[in-house]
Amino acid sequence: MNSKVSFATASKDYQGGRFLQSLETLNVLLSEQKDAKTYALIAKNLLQLGMKEDAAKAFALAGNLEGKAGIEHVRRAAMLHFECGNEDEALLLALRLMTKTPQDRDIAFILTSIYLKRGRMDLLSPFRKVLAESDNPEHVKLSLFLLSNDPHDRSNDELIRALFSRFPQIVALRLLYLIISRETCDFEATDRYQPMIDALVAQGNLSFFRHESAFYNLQWCEDEALNKLAVAGKPPITEEQTKARHARAHSWSEKLRIGYLSSDYWDGHATMKLLQRVLEQHDRKRFEITLYCHTPADQLARNTADRSRWGRVVEVGGMSNSEIGALMRRDGIDIFVDLKGPTSDSRYEVLNHDAAPIQVSWLGYPGSTVCMDVDYVIGDRYVLPEIAKQHYHEKFVRLPDTYQPNDPVHRPAPSPVTRTQLGLPEDKFVFASFNANRKVTSTVVDAWCNILKRAPDSVLWLMVTSEKSKAHLSLRFRQRGIAAARVIFCERAKYADHISRLAAADLALDTWPYNGHTTSSEELWAALPVLTKKGTNFASRVSESLLNAVGLPELVAADTAGYEDMAVALANDRETVRGYRTRLEANRFMYPLFDADRFTAHLEDAYEMMAERAKAGLAPDHIDVPARAPRTGLMSVEDTPREQFDVLR
Repeated sequence: MNSKVSFATASKDYQGGRFLQSLETLNVLLSEQKDAKTYALIAKNLLQLGMKEDAAKAFALAGNLEGKAGIEHVRRAAMLHFECGNEDEALLLALRLMTKTPQDRDIAFILTSIYLKRGRMDLLSPFRKVLAESDNPEHVKLSLFLLSNDPHDRSNDELIRALFSRFPQIVALRLLYLIISRETCDFEATDRYQPMIDALVAQGNLSFFRHESAFYNLQWCEDEALNKLAVAGKPPITEEQTKARHARAHSWSEKLRIGYLSSDYWDGHATMKLLQRVLEQHDRKRFEITLYCHTPADQLARNTADRSRWGRVVEVGGMSNSEIGALMRRDGIDIFVDLKGPTSDSRYEVLNHDAAPIQVSWLGYPGSTVCMDVDYVIGDRYVLPEIAKQHYHEKFVRLPDTYQPNDPVHRPAPSPVTRTQLGLPEDKFVFASFNANRKVTSTVVDAWCNILKRAPDSVLWLMVTSEKSKAHLSLRFRQRGIAAARVIFCERAKYADHISRLAAADLALDTWPYNGHTTSSEELWAALPVLTKKGTNFASRVSESLLNAVGLPELVAADTAGYEDMAVALANDRETVRGYRTRLEANRFMYPLFDADRFTAHLEDAYEMMAERAKAGLAPDHIDVPARAPRTGLMSVEDTPREQFDVLR
């Protein structure tokens, strides 16, 4: 070997900035010396020359040759491949490293970024804490996307609180801190920090919305013009992408092929308590139903229903979003219906992977599915009034009665239970709220306090989901001058027991800006009247929709003052309340809210109207589904003997 051709010479040239000369020497050396230090120095020279991709390959070779000691070389290779956009190469190297250095924040950042882009939310939990504890602002920012909206996830709660204490200036963190505060009714926190958010809005400083989760946004904001700004960092969908999907060749068959996507396909989930009967009632002569399922295994293990009655079940939990989209195309799906939207455990980003010629958002999320390639949102004239059209990129498909299905067959009927058994006074007027605690805002509690003060012969029966919620609520009522004996707390109960206890109350008090949804329909099923007020977005208009569909529109107050006045008036007029209960007992079997057969027929009409436009080459447009003839007799509720309801009379 030439005496001038040595590693020492190449190293000296590198130190002197003579990178090409160093590379020439190293290339000669490679004919006899293929070791880790040679490839590592090659990589360093390439990096100085701006050849990042080649440098990454050289670092990877150095890492492979050095064995356990080559971790840092592999690490640099992974980071360079990621920087160059070589996701597959970066992913393979990062996975190797994560098994050896699970606390490496840069590698966690790479894996999280790639999995987020590919829609693999199921693989992200190991990286949440690692990124949140990093000193790198980019890592912390990314960790925000891993924080769940699960109120029972203690690690999520702890991480948000820790992050907020470190970075109180990050508005997105303040928003998340407010959400976890609402989960436990921590009104001291919400009263302190919410005005800061309101001030930004009043100043027209709306940039923070682009980092906020749409689901979180609905917990505090009922302005549809602002709701549509909450995009969680996602880029807007392009018109070209939608046009390309519509232009793709598609083969239609005699039957319409409907593909539903959800993680809730087990009979204990709130979605299935609404939807199960509709899936069973779909006309198999006209429709082929496929359920694309990514339901977690622990929930599936709790399912007792025969899921084959709902449709063909295809498990997609292990697939990426693009793979699910491709599967739907191979299956020839005509109408893809996402049932989750931007909520927990969602794969709604499949909507951006050209899954079907018609793509629809329905049921799981009460609002516009922003930044997603969606043609239609299914609602009704209450939740999607004319004034809302300007705030949606989707076209409206409005069902004639209500957007919400209800299952009268599999939902249990109330069984007899006394107030004494439930710890309630027999002689008091009982207001009740069983809505999720995050929906119980300080404004709502203050309205309830006003009602209790004006109706002294009443109590409030309130469900709490944690001891923290109970403590915070007790404090607020005490601060507002309400005696402890007038607020009676209860916990969650088994579903059948919960349905039964609802009938013990006199009047359910709704929440805003996020109404009771499934909860309101459960209360009406138990013949418990629900008092709500007019809302200004989908989430705050739901109870109005349900009350109209069950024949009690007069229980929709115009505003908060009207809500308080009506509650007080009803507490002093029990005869009117009994009249409402009597009407509910009869209306359940006559009115549309619990008429799954009628609902299914209207939904199928909607699907056929969407398909007719697509087959004719017409772009999606607003559709109002015409109402079928009113029911003239009692609906048949299989497996739910009518006499079970006699306990309510």
